[in-house]
Amino acid sequence: MNAIRAREAAAAAITSWPINGRRAPRSTTSIRQLFGVNVFSDEVMRSRLPENVYRALRNTIKKGAPLDPSIADIVAATMREWAMERGATHFTHWFQPMTGLTAEKHDSFLVPTEAGTALAEFSGKELVRGEPDASSFPSGGIRTTFEARGYTAWDPTSPAFILENPNGTTLCIPTAFCSWTGEALDKKTPLLRSMEALSKQAVRILRLFGSEAARVHSTAGPEQEYFLIDKNFYFARPDLINAGRTLFGARPPKGQEMEDHYFGAIPERVLACMLETETELYKLGVPVKTRHNEVSPAQYEIAVTFENANVATDHNMLVMETMKRVGDRYGLQLLLHEKPFAGVNGSGKHLNWSMADDAGNNLLTPGETPHQNAQFLLFLVAVLRAVARHGDILRATVANAHNDHRLGANEAPPAIISVFLGDMLQDIVEQIEKGGAKSAKTGGELRIGVSVLPDLPRDPGDRNRTSPFAFTGNKFEFRAVGSSQSIAGSIVALNTIVAESLDDFATQLEQAVADRKDLNAEIQLLLQNAVKESKQVIFNGDNYTESWHLEAERRGLPNRRTALDSLPDLISPKSVKLFSKYGVLNERELHSRYEIFLESYRKTINIESQLTIQIATRMILPAALRYQAQIGEAMANLKATGAVVPRVQATLLGELVAAIEDLCEATDQLVAATDEHREGDSLAHARHARDAIIPAMNAVRAAGDQLEGMVPDDLWPLPTYQDMLFVK
Repeated sequence: MNAIRAREAAAAAITSWPINGRRAPRSTTSIRQLFGVNVFSDEVMRSRLPENVYRALRNTIKKGAPLDPSIADIVAATMREWAMERGATHFTHWFQPMTGLTAEKHDSFLVPTEAGTALAEFSGKELVRGEPDASSFPSGGIRTTFEARGYTAWDPTSPAFILENPNGTTLCIPTAFCSWTGEALDKKTPLLRSMEALSKQAVRILRLFGSEAARVHSTAGPEQEYFLIDKNFYFARPDLINAGRTLFGARPPKGQEMEDHYFGAIPERVLACMLETETELYKLGVPVKTRHNEVSPAQYEIAVTFENANVATDHNMLVMETMKRVGDRYGLQLLLHEKPFAGVNGSGKHLNWSMADDAGNNLLTPGETPHQNAQFLLFLVAVLRAVARHGDILRATVANAHNDHRLGANEAPPAIISVFLGDMLQDIVEQIEKGGAKSAKTGGELRIGVSVLPDLPRDPGDRNRTSPFAFTGNKFEFRAVGSSQSIAGSIVALNTIVAESLDDFATQLEQAVADRKDLNAEIQLLLQNAVKESKQVIFNGDNYTESWHLEAERRGLPNRRTALDSLPDLISPKSVKLFSKYGVLNERELHSRYEIFLESYRKTINIESQLTIQIATRMILPAALRYQAQIGEAMANLKATGAVVPRVQATLLGELVAAIEDLCEATDQLVAATDEHREGDSLAHARHARDAIIPAMNAVRAAGDQLEGMVPDDLWPLPTYQDMLFVK
């Protein structure tokens, strides 16, 4: 389909949508009634399970007690009965392998009998354990082709749910995924381990303040950015289909410079898609809170409220899957790549992270007088110290080929991990370093100067959108996560590095109590020393400026500009010691992830290079040659009549020929770089992709984009940025 046909088809689909397109019937069910109807929730378990079974299961979910195997059959039978009442015919262990996506293998509830009938069965064994092929998922060498066995293990802390399909429904059971030899092959297992580590150390701190909390869990609320474009355009772009981003595309006359899309009125078709997506997510118990237009044309955001970090991770995967599935119904294609379009903002996933005890108290809430709140300050400084010590590890959790297009591009934070605290907390930290905490800075009231408007309470600190790790009132916001990434990796790192700081703090203070020292004085001394150790990571200014990069270097903060600069930090001796100490990831598991990420990087660039060559030679070059032939024919016709060929035509032909030669030469160089055999390990191959293939791809793109500005619209084979970003 050429660009004109694609534009016509898209325009027709959009303009006819209110009449012929999908209009979901307006639900008469309230959100309150709808929320969680497809979830095997606490309410469902309480009403259906025997009381002793319910209590035992709740003890596992809330307090982390070992799961009693004797209750598995009862829970499985109850879960099956509930699911079949809601139309389920199959069940699946739903897990998150190292592909960054989810995986599922469906099994029927029905089991044939000798009498020629069938029974519905679902045993405790089937609930607790599954056995997928572990060799077919990325394992970084842990599993080979002839060593296929792996296990999925039921995670009772994340509720089972039902996915609806027009022709049937499926019971989905969240599970962990590990190898036959016991190593984690997924995102969930280390996440659960890290939450255990954080809980253990945080409870030790709370005990010193007289708290009776038995557990602490990390909480998360990701803000998901994404693009939606018409599917007619998507299917005419091989690069979007196979790479998720445009490998060619000249900038349109208008991009985002007018700043008119951000928070603007949501287009009707997009809003209808959002509404149906939210309805589906409500049924799955996902606490969707916010929707709005983002900065770039065709870019949007969906955000959820805070949840237990494990459940939030599962829910974010469901958000991405549901948006894609519902978008199909409206002829819209979801794009989650971090940089699908050059020249406009890419997409991230701001990870809001905090900690809460089992009574629901947020441990990062400052209170009215944070300088007097010793417990808050201990947890705050523990996070500060953790990031100061292990910012390199945190950076490595968001390192991939996609995110390299976004980080540091004045639309996302730079690769230098620093912490923004805001004016009041900054002042408090400075006072702590001097031996006290007596900040006089408060928010006060914001007077607007319009008589009909009330005075607004002002927060004690401004926001800083350039900071990668910012305190935002009662949580930290990690802004470097890419839109397509699972939030699990960053939460694992945060949980573990903070657990280390809390462990050190608790050990010092417990010893002080044992020695009958003044606890308040010891806390003050501990905070003072921790701030002195960590203050180099605090920065409240503009992270985009070159002066900050120079200052960060002076402070000794690592600046890992690309994924390949950052990934080796995952397997540094410091990292191995940290994750092994707290039982989150052993050395073999860390090395496997390192190898998986390197391989993914190399494969991503290889796919993009092959696509670039294909589009350049099979689409752009033929279009340019057709235009060259048209100009040549026009000039020949003029000469045949005896007329003088205008200089502008000769100039145009010469410029076109030169541009075609540039495209062919650049493509030849890309072919050579892609085909070049490289000796060495995985890192060497990945570095060749970064240092040789990517620059060659960029050269081909530059030549192709130049031709886009020369070749007539009716000959150009690809939908343009103007089409994709503005035709809604």
